This record gives sequence, structure tokens and C-alpha cells, in this order.
Amino acid sequence: MQDTVELPVSVPGLRAFRSTTRKLHAGIKEHYAVGRRERGNSEWWTRGKVWRGGPGSILVKEPGDVHRDIAHDGPTTFTGIVLPESDVLRVHDEGKVIAVPHLEAGDERAAPFHRLHDAVCAGADRLSLEVALAEAIATFGRLGTANSERTRPVRRAMEYLRQRLAEPISLDDLATYAVLDKFHLCRAFRAQIGMPPHAYLTHLRIQRARELLAQGVRASELAPRVGLYDQSQLTRHFRRIVGVTPARYGNTRPRPSLAT
Repeated sequence: MQDTVELPVSVPGLRAFRSTTRKLHAGIKEHYAVGRRERGNSEWWTRGKVWRGGPGSILVKEPGDVHRDIAHDGPTTFTGIVLPESDVLRVHDEGKVIAVPHLEAGDERAAPFHRLHDAVCAGADRLSLEVALAEAIATFGRLGTANSERTRPVRRAMEYLRQRLAEPISLDDLATYAVLDKFHLCRAFRAQIGMPPHAYLTHLRIQRARELLAQGVRASELAPRVGLYDQSQLTRHFRRIVGVTPARYGNTRPRPSLAT
């Protein structure tokens, strides 16, 4: 069970929603986003470790993050705010990873994020919301200045996979670009990202397929555009990761969620 309600906002490019769920989610995040847990306690895996959080905790997400829920203590409710990517990249260098993906309730570093959430939930006017958004994005950038848990070879491997997702990719080519031998790269990638390179690439390809479907591309045209062999392979992976076939997803065209 999952109930999601869009929250009205007065700033173009900003999106907010509130979701209540018992379902355990797993997947790769698609956006720069800040979530606040409003009710319930959860345990999840990301960035090579298990995290736990309750009401008032903040989750900071960026594209490419792998998230896997482990357990919810009953229904959990959270508010999600998807940030305008162009604004985030102005203060947060591409390739620089957020070093602190979770802030406990009461952590003073989370204050700007709470102000943004409070402004959204209160239906603040545009100027008030823009100020809160600017302060939150500035904080988002500062959280990327500490040392990342992802090593440089793993970050380079992720970059290579994102840039060439529609192309045939060999492990030797990936290791060469990452400047690390393939045996150590596979071990480091799985430990830091939570899945091996080929599984990460498949998630990236399905994510791209969802984007193309939302743009009106026909399901039958997707496979070669996202680096998959044929329609059968696309449908198999798409159904496993998204839960429906590409054709059905294309017909409904749901909006992306922080939880997917």
C-alpha cells in the first residue's frame, strides 16, 4: 500500500509530495531531493551501510544513489521535495557526492531543510519559498564538501556507465576508464554502490526508458535507444524493476517519485 499526494508549490521547477507506505522500496534515485520522515521508523541501506531514522530525520538524495529499504516499523509517512537540478548544480559540482545522506532529528545541519519543508507544508508565498529553497540548496552543496565514501575509481566507473548506457560496455573498458584492475573494481563497486556494475547499468537503462516513455517514445522503439538487445529483454527488466510492462507504463505515464 502506498498513498501519494502532490503538494502545491509556487516556485517553477520545484515539486513536493507526501507519501504513506508500508511497502519496501529498492532502486536508483533519479533526482536531487530532500525527504523528511513525518511518522514511523525505518531501516534502509545506501552508500555501503545500513541507516536508521525516525520522525524528524532528513534524507538527502542525488541522482544515481542506490536505496534499498530493509524494514518499516508500521506505516511510514514522509514528505519529499524534488529540487530544481539546474539550481543544485550551480552550487554542487557534478561528480561530487553528498557525504551525509542522512541527518538525524535535531541535527543543526538539517535546519535549512526543515525550513524548506515547513514552507512547503504551510503553502508559503513564492518569495518566502524561494528564500527557503535557496538556503536549502546552499546547504545541499556544503554537504558535498566532505570526503565521499565513494572512491575515485568507483565514481569514474559510475560516470562511464551513465555516459555510455546505450552502448555495448565491457568490463575491461570500464576498468580502464576507472584506472583500477577489474577484480578490485568489481569488489569496490559492489561494496560502495550496493550492486555490481552490470546491475547498476541495467537500472540506469530502465530509468532512461522511463524518461523516454514519459516523452512519448513508443515502447517498441526503446530497446536500441537504451542499450538493450531486444523488446523481450527490455520488457523483462522493466517489469522486474518498475513492476509493469513498458507499454502499460507508457500509457499511464506516472510522474517520478522520490521513493522509486
